[in-house]
Amino acid sequence: MAALAVTTTVTELPDSRARVEVEVAARELAAAMDSAARELGRNLRLPGFRKGKVPPAVLIQRIGREGVFEEAVADRISRWYVQAVGESEIAPVGDPSITPGELPAGGEPYRFSFEIGVRPTATLGQWRGLEVPRREPRVDAADVERQLEEARERLARLEPVDRAARRGDFIAVDYAGTIGGEPFEGGEGRGQLLELGSDPLIPGFEEALIGASAGEERVVAVTFPPGYQPERLAGQDATFVVSVNSVNEKVLPEIDDELASEAAGLDTLEELREEIGQRLLQADERAVEREYRGAALDAAVAASKLSVPQTLIDAKNHETWERAVHQFGHRGLTKETFLRLTGKTEEEVLAESRPDAEQALKREAVLAALIASEQIEPTDDELIEAILADVAPERRPQSAAERAKLLDRLRKAGRLGELREDVAAEKAMDILIAAAKPIAPSLAAAREKIWTPGQ
Repeated sequence: MAALAVTTTVTELPDSRARVEVEVAARELAAAMDSAARELGRNLRLPGFRKGKVPPAVLIQRIGREGVFEEAVADRISRWYVQAVGESEIAPVGDPSITPGELPAGGEPYRFSFEIGVRPTATLGQWRGLEVPRREPRVDAADVERQLEEARERLARLEPVDRAARRGDFIAVDYAGTIGGEPFEGGEGRGQLLELGSDPLIPGFEEALIGASAGEERVVAVTFPPGYQPERLAGQDATFVVSVNSVNEKVLPEIDDELASEAAGLDTLEELREEIGQRLLQADERAVEREYRGAALDAAVAASKLSVPQTLIDAKNHETWERAVHQFGHRGLTKETFLRLTGKTEEEVLAESRPDAEQALKREAVLAALIASEQIEPTDDELIEAILADVAPERRPQSAAERAKLLDRLRKAGRLGELREDVAAEKAMDILIAAAKPIAPSLAAAREKIWTPGQ
């Protein structure tokens, strides 16, 4: 196996923090500087060399080793940090405070350090034989009917009507908007279909079109809300001239055998109800299992001893919130828009999620203690199966060499430790569940009511 790109030394600090000293191998630093030099010299012309073809050593001499070093560190330090976390086997919480190192002499390794919160340590209590509430899976008739209504919605058709538009109607419109009397990018559209009464991104726009008839033109004044995308429009006052081309009413199909045929290819309505019921039951069975596993872990947490510093809870809380904000972005939703839709401030969201962040840390700590206590060590085959869990069988690598490459790639990226911990945690959960005793929720509630701490 090739020598590691980074090596680490970990020092434990108070309040569940750690300092990690990182040493980046000289060959890794040299490769990073060569890459940085090529990037810096991409458009540089030197006599005797074609544009972009100047050797890195010449570029480093021309630009200066200090300047190339700064670019190399800026480009690679995030990668080295991830590799250092994996190599050190710490469980980080929150963002690191990184202290960059100085430019080393030629042929010497590069050193930097960082401090970060780490998962707290738990002392396990009696976790075998825990009595854990587990409900029976169920399907309510109202849930089946709700699914039928959703099927009707999916199969609804629009029919033109000769009347003024009402809430719930769909209207086809052309519009042209201006800000300060000037057209703006994205402010014009033709043949757009609007559902009146849906949750609009521009408050007041749809409301102003209720009562309009086909062929009518209306002038609508709105203000783009804070957090609107694109940001250049947020808070701006705009005027739209809207031409209504048609007013359409949504017509829902009847709940009958024909609906069963169109929605699921079944012969009768009763067959559709049965199919929906089975699907909902299977979904609730999975929900019951998730709830039971979570309750078992929470019971193990309650039986254990551990202390979680407030600073660590805050770090975990912010880390989880920032991850959620990142996910909003993938769905085209900004943090500001999310907060506006929920009617909450960021501080209120963080205050509400703080108990969950604390419990998440406690859960992680107890699982880590259980892994250590039971000496759980995932095999390479188990790690590979975890990687390939969502890969179709025909696309899975078959040879041992190909499968080994998967682990090697994760190891080089500093992600193997994270995978190993995830698989170990799942195995620890399986052990915990196997040792737990399911009881009826009513019995658990009764015991909770009569139990007094300290007795």
